[in-house]
Amino acid sequence: MGIYGRALPAIIACFAVVATACGPGGGAVGPATPSGSAVAAQTTPCTTPRKVSLGVSTAPPNVVHTPPYVAKELGIFAKRCIDAEIVEFEGGLSATNLAAVAQGKAMASLNEVAIQAGLKGRQVWGMAPRLPHVYMVAESIKTAADLRGKRLSAAGGGVGSFNWRMGREVLKTANLTVNDAQFVSTGTAARLPGLLAGQIEGVALHPEDVFLAQKEKPGLKILVNLDQLLPLYFFNAYGVAESKIAEDRALYRDVVAALIETNRFIYGNKAKVLPIMAKATQKPDDAVAYAWDFLTKNCVWSVNTGFNRERTEWSIQSSVDNKDIEPAQRLKYEDIVAESLGNEALALVGGATTINGCKD
Repeated sequence: MGIYGRALPAIIACFAVVATACGPGGGAVGPATPSGSAVAAQTTPCTTPRKVSLGVSTAPPNVVHTPPYVAKELGIFAKRCIDAEIVEFEGGLSATNLAAVAQGKAMASLNEVAIQAGLKGRQVWGMAPRLPHVYMVAESIKTAADLRGKRLSAAGGGVGSFNWRMGREVLKTANLTVNDAQFVSTGTAARLPGLLAGQIEGVALHPEDVFLAQKEKPGLKILVNLDQLLPLYFFNAYGVAESKIAEDRALYRDVVAALIETNRFIYGNKAKVLPIMAKATQKPDDAVAYAWDFLTKNCVWSVNTGFNRERTEWSIQSSVDNKDIEPAQRLKYEDIVAESLGNEALALVGGATTINGCKD
């Protein structure tokens, strides 16, 4: 059994079942304008806002994780009669994040490995299909082979965390394994400070942190662009417990619709969203602006459901190849993705669109 298969029962057992309070289904709303020039008024009065908890994968969030904050601040959730609480986790693959999804406590990051290992949840929205990171290393590192014996980040959950997995992939390019390096487990906020202080020598960084790293310590270098190394890796999908979908499908459909609308708004309204993103991330304005430019230019944020069968099936096969799960645990695309729910949400915002060549 893979690392997730061994750990998941213990992870889930750590949390008591806490039901999310939800009111009645929301009323119909008109389709959103892709450019997001204005947030349309709700067409049906909202008498009892429906409560939902949304998880964010880092504390504080990175710029890529900020769509829920934008949706809340601009009233996009409220328009659909949703009262959203945002909860920050120390890693999207951390024990607390996965347990919150499994027990129906939050709609949060959920990858194919956890589902195949037994977590009874489904992905409902692909927030950011593409990897926005680069792998940044200390000045002394010239090639991936130089990572042998070095201290690499395992922030946000240790073994099995996103940073651990990215370090594993970079090591593989030099025929090295995770046993050839020292992985250091820290909180997600410690990634950049750890690299600047020399406490770690390799880490996957988001664009705003790359900007700050190069500004603070120009000798640090980008070893590899992770989207080029892993072009089909599915970075961030939101998932929900199957029991919660069955309990209130309309709520999660409407949450996804609001988030699709938000991502579209983000692409067309840089000046309006940057202050919200800067406040949420606690990062300087220039770094946040750099990240927005990178994320929109590279189509990191989805503009539709974010789901792509090829990308998900590649991720499923990768989890088998890396022995994160056993072959017998392998599931199909339909077992991972609640595609029909995503399509229902997409219909609420006027159907599929393309923005600046971005189509996911």
